Amino acid sequence: MDSLGRKFAVVVFLAIMIVGLAVGYLVVSYQEYVLIKQQQDAIKLNTLRYSAQLTDSFVKKQQKATVANKIVTTALGQTKMDARPSLVASADGSIRSQDDYSAAYIASDQYNRRTAALFEHTAVLWQQLAPLMTEDFYSFYFISKQHFIRSTPADWALQFDTGHDFNLDYFYSLATPEQNPERIAKWTSLYFDSIVKQWLISLIIPVYVDNEFIGVTGTDILLQDILDSLPSLQNKLQNAQVFLFDGQGQIIGDKFQRLPSGLPMNTLFPGVKAVTPSLKSYAKDVASQPREIAQTSEKQSAKLSEHLIYSAAIGPINWYLAMHIEKEQVLASLTEYRKRLVSIFMVVALLVSLMIFLIVYQVILKRLNRLSNAIYAFTRGEVNQVELDVKTDEIGMLNRAFNQMTLKMTTLVSGLNAKITEKELAEHLARKLSKAVSFLSSGIVITDSKLQIEYINPFLIKMLKCQPALEQRQALSVLFSAEMHHLNDEIFYALKERQHWRGDMLMHYHGQEGSEKNGDKTNNHVNNQADTQFWVSLAIAPIRDEKGEISNYVCAMQDISFIKQSQIKMEQLAYYDVLTGLANRSYFREQLRKAIAMSQRGYYNFALLYFDLDEFKRINDTLGHDAGDELLKEVARRLTSRLRAEDTIARLGGDEFAVILAAINDRNQASLIARNLQQAFAEPVKLGQHEVAISASIGITIAPEDAAEEELLLKHADLAMYEAKARGRNTFQFYSPELNEVAKERLLIENQLREAIKQNQFMLYYQPKIDLRDNSLLGYEALLRWLRPDNTLVAPARFMTVAENTGLIVPIGEWIIWEACRFITRQHNQGNLITLAINLSVRQFKDENLPEVVERIIQRTGADPQYLMFEITESMLMGDTDAAISQLNQLKRLGVSLSIDDFGTGYSSLSYLKRFPVDELKIDRSFVRDIPENRNDMNIVSAIIAMAQKMGLQVVAEGVETAEQVEFLRKNACYHVQGYYFSMPLAEQELASLNFVIKQ
Repeated sequence: MDSLGRKFAVVVFLAIMIVGLAVGYLVVSYQEYVLIKQQQDAIKLNTLRYSAQLTDSFVKKQQKATVANKIVTTALGQTKMDARPSLVASADGSIRSQDDYSAAYIASDQYNRRTAALFEHTAVLWQQLAPLMTEDFYSFYFISKQHFIRSTPADWALQFDTGHDFNLDYFYSLATPEQNPERIAKWTSLYFDSIVKQWLISLIIPVYVDNEFIGVTGTDILLQDILDSLPSLQNKLQNAQVFLFDGQGQIIGDKFQRLPSGLPMNTLFPGVKAVTPSLKSYAKDVASQPREIAQTSEKQSAKLSEHLIYSAAIGPINWYLAMHIEKEQVLASLTEYRKRLVSIFMVVALLVSLMIFLIVYQVILKRLNRLSNAIYAFTRGEVNQVELDVKTDEIGMLNRAFNQMTLKMTTLVSGLNAKITEKELAEHLARKLSKAVSFLSSGIVITDSKLQIEYINPFLIKMLKCQPALEQRQALSVLFSAEMHHLNDEIFYALKERQHWRGDMLMHYHGQEGSEKNGDKTNNHVNNQADTQFWVSLAIAPIRDEKGEISNYVCAMQDISFIKQSQIKMEQLAYYDVLTGLANRSYFREQLRKAIAMSQRGYYNFALLYFDLDEFKRINDTLGHDAGDELLKEVARRLTSRLRAEDTIARLGGDEFAVILAAINDRNQASLIARNLQQAFAEPVKLGQHEVAISASIGITIAPEDAAEEELLLKHADLAMYEAKARGRNTFQFYSPELNEVAKERLLIENQLREAIKQNQFMLYYQPKIDLRDNSLLGYEALLRWLRPDNTLVAPARFMTVAENTGLIVPIGEWIIWEACRFITRQHNQGNLITLAINLSVRQFKDENLPEVVERIIQRTGADPQYLMFEITESMLMGDTDAAISQLNQLKRLGVSLSIDDFGTGYSSLSYLKRFPVDELKIDRSFVRDIPENRNDMNIVSAIIAMAQKMGLQVVAEGVETAEQVEFLRKNACYHVQGYYFSMPLAEQELASLNFVIKQ
């Protein structure tokens, strides 16, 4: 048997090795496939990602160049092309000028009043545009059809030969009316610029003023900068390489290749040598396909069988980005893997063969061993100690014969022992059951088949407060309270039909423990129901005899009085508001569903009213939450006193209330009730030492006229309530379908605002601030404008409320501070020492990070803080006054000035005003507008001016539109003004047209 086992092990080893090698070959082949597929997918993913990045970069650059072109077009169209020639021609016959931002050039024979104006106005324009454009482009220039050039950097315009003909330049000809009748922006192919000695790609855009072609604007990008931006994937994709090729299949190169140089102007890029001829062929193949197909092409020709490659188009230029790697490099890592796999299979085959060898021997010896142990145990009287298998082989037959013998022997012994233990077990169970029932912490009653009491356990006797034998041989119902006797018939019927009954039962006490005190046998106190009754959970089940007949019933009882009391309290908490005692949101929704069901069945119509208290948050913040709670209680009392019994009023949370008005026939009836409810708020509410006036905005919807679904009704009432708030508060408003459109309009504006923030569609206008004493220019107020891509301006009134409510005003406000600080830096660099006022929104002012943001912007832009003034409204300063003062002090520490805007329309008082570290008060335009017609407005303005002067504050009047208003303000010593009388808000490039002298 040893020889046979060894031969068996050798055969198994050889078989496993053969199978293992075959499996190993399949595994390696599959691994090669998976590795190549993963590498190809990785190359594709990275190619698409980096091509998308380049595409996004070119698109953004084109957008920026287009905006700059529009600014140049607008400026040239609004500029009078007439100026006195003042420059002197140089020795080469050219007129040239240079400043810190740009240089200009024209041949002297073309220098006239028109081109002299171009020298002056484009210099100012390039001071504004050049710093922005050179962030993304190597150069930015304007070439007129008279061959006037304004460019940055300056070297380009300073090195042109006077005999140079721009009409022959490749880039200039792309924008002429003959080559570009569509007047669109065009990207050039790569060409050589002999002045900068670099390969360029340019974006050329024609400039038309009054439908006349006057020249082009151009922006250049260096090819070397594009190549330097190509990603390096050496550490990510095992020596993957990246290169560019154009739409003609010419290889543009990668970041490590040397470009040709020293060529004539306008020489088109000839391409560079590919790493391998197959890559050149691949580029030609992809470029020859339509662009939409080449964008997603994964085609590999036979010439590229040694490469993994993928390419993707780059828009809007006609280029492609390709990434490739040699297959041999990818598969190099699998060589060591093959060797390890063969070694592993040999070791596994050896181990498996050894294991099979051991199993063959162990199976036979183990079974014989177990049989021997079983025989030995049986001889010692240890029956059933060893389990034997009963397989069909010879050992199994021997095991079965032994099992049959032991079974007959054990049956005889166990039968005798069973009869002895059965009697002992029955006696033991009877004793245990008796003790369990006696000491069980539940009431137990055993009755006969007719529900006559036979036994009551001690726990129930204690519950009933009765003598042990008081209820013996009486009906079970004697334990029930009188109001429960109607259940007797139900119990009998249930036991007859189902043989069991379960339910809650009210019991009554049968004794009066504790009624005797100090030997006094007289019971003088009167117990209420809680003292004489208690609730139990009662379960009745049958006990059957040997014949299956019901001989007795067992009744189990658990005291649930506490649970019943808790249920009552929970119902109160679940359906009613703890603070006001009104119905809560859950109960209100349940009643609303019932009302909808009644209306759908045609019983009646009803109205749903939504309440929101006006200025509740201000009262809560000012007087405290305890005062706010008292206000809510008083509101609940007043509303309840004016509603009918069939109406439902609920507090939904915070200061929101809702009312269901039953049986409403029409809107007139609902209007009468709404006015009646509003009268409940007419009287002020006394809160401690304060009296506060309250009002509510009410939204009303009628069911089923407006809607028949729960959620729609709630939405309609909510929309109507917000419309009431928007119309001035302290009013009511019925739902109409137009409110849905208003909500959709708000959502649309919100989405467009988010897109506008991403695409930087905002711009600042500046309204001058004038000193009446000498008509000099003090500074400006920065005002936000939204310019959509279609060149339409969106009025601030349409989007500022949405921006404030959604929180988008915070990033917009930060952008305003950035732009305003850049503007004032530019003005100061030009020698114009003007001030600039910036408006802060409510959310922006309450942002604790505001001082840190302002400080960072001032440091980065170099703006002088003493010329910056931040304007806040009176309403921002109310509520948490201490927090507002802290925020103002932090801003003051930065060196800026502070102004209270729209003064006189808010809630501030002199006691608050003297605590605020402000420098200026701005009289609201509503007081200035009716001067001199309105005597009250004139008195208010005079008082504000006098008060501000007494407090050492500067005062500014806004909204000045007439000469009479100017004269009144001058007589009352209010010299700082702004308004349409002097100038409307202007874009930065229009400020040069103002005729005011800057205040020094």
